[in-house]
Amino acid sequence: MSERQAKRLAADPAVRYVERNGVVRTSETWGLDRVDQRDLPLDDSYAAPNDGSGVTAYVVDTGIAFDHPELEGRATSGYDFIDNDSDASDCHGHGTHVAGTIGSKTYGIAKNVDMVAVRVLNCGGSGSWDQVIAAVDWVTENAPEAAVGNMSLGGSRSTSVNDAVAASVEAGVAWAVAAGNDAKDACEVSPASAPGVLTVGASDSEDRRSLWGTKGSNWGECVELFAPGSNVTSITQDGKTAAWNGTSMATPHVAGAVVLVTSAEPGISVADVNALVLDTATTNVISDPMDSPNRLLYVDDLGARDPGAPLASFTSTCSETTPDCTFDASRSSDPDGTISSYAWEFGDGTTGTGVKPSHKYSKNGTYTVKLTVTDNSGKTATTSRRALAGPQPPRASFSVTCQKDVCSFDGSASSDPNDDIVSYAWDFGDGKTAAGVKTGHTYPSGPQSIVYTAKLTVTDSFDNKSTIGKQIRCHGSPYMTFCIPMTF
Repeated sequence: MSERQAKRLAADPAVRYVERNGVVRTSETWGLDRVDQRDLPLDDSYAAPNDGSGVTAYVVDTGIAFDHPELEGRATSGYDFIDNDSDASDCHGHGTHVAGTIGSKTYGIAKNVDMVAVRVLNCGGSGSWDQVIAAVDWVTENAPEAAVGNMSLGGSRSTSVNDAVAASVEAGVAWAVAAGNDAKDACEVSPASAPGVLTVGASDSEDRRSLWGTKGSNWGECVELFAPGSNVTSITQDGKTAAWNGTSMATPHVAGAVVLVTSAEPGISVADVNALVLDTATTNVISDPMDSPNRLLYVDDLGARDPGAPLASFTSTCSETTPDCTFDASRSSDPDGTISSYAWEFGDGTTGTGVKPSHKYSKNGTYTVKLTVTDNSGKTATTSRRALAGPQPPRASFSVTCQKDVCSFDGSASSDPNDDIVSYAWDFGDGKTAAGVKTGHTYPSGPQSIVYTAKLTVTDSFDNKSTIGKQIRCHGSPYMTFCIPMTF
């Protein structure tokens, strides 16, 4: 009605008041809301640069509830490596929740992406590494050119798993993987430690690294960025919705972001997709990142790049024995012209120019190298990646199991970039030591409970060392001692 009519109606003694009509809308889930804006507070909206059309996302998980109305028929079955058949339906809910964050119509980052379920986790949410490896290989063999993979799962570091994922990346599949929920170094976990993937940590609605009771998001240099992973609402296998926690929930936000980029730029390489996602991320907003790169997923600029802007991309090749590296930016491109300059920052305070520069670092280490390209129109693009100069230190890792007072230690999960670990030194925390990849130890009996810190130090042929410790609690009695490994 008009303003005049409203005034006349308000004058009626039978009318208490007249109020202007308003618009009612649903509020976006906080995770979607967070990743399309740089800063808090949230604005209760989510606007994606595109809908992910033309891209297929492979969800390697517990399966998907294909008939959930939120998926609009866009999710199909790939293969079930639990039952060894073609029906990858979800009887747990985890995979459906993940798929919903990637591409459901209400809760998804990319609302028109096609999804394929590859089941590797059973109704209890567990599986085996051989099933995961087979699934990754299946995705590699069956994926179309525009393909994205999501693995919201993990376990102890596995060379076989990491190799399978690396081969998939090399074949052109872009993977987002979960960092893990044990509040420890993600480099001890697979596939989080696999090369060439986007490893995702979890953040909460106040931009803190997520913590859940005694658990929390894994951290460290293997984490590439954070995404919302606390109290994330998505769909479940029973046709409903639920709010769940974990890096499993953070990862599909990033997988969805990769879908957006791939949809906008068909044929883009995995390295360039990853670089674009990382370079676009919001920096220095996560509190307590615990030695992780301080990046938070940001999608507003993804899939909506200036069509005339160049694309910066490079590879690095470093010696395994000396801190000498060469860089190659020849894959950088410009859609409507030529690249006129290449400017490098080598991460040690020095700079360079040219398409294929070489650089000698003053010492071995990990450096963040940045490339900025400028095209003939003056438009620029920047990307960065790590360069491992010279022999890199090994990474110690071990497992421990105990029966009564006898504990068995296994350091075979330790790794070295050059595959040249030459010694394994054990300190059992009670004054005793041992050597070798695998060993055993009997803890002393006593009348009280004692916590021992067992440590493994691995050394490579360049005398680089790495040490890791785990706690073992031994409960004494007059008759017997029982030891229990403690998780931390």
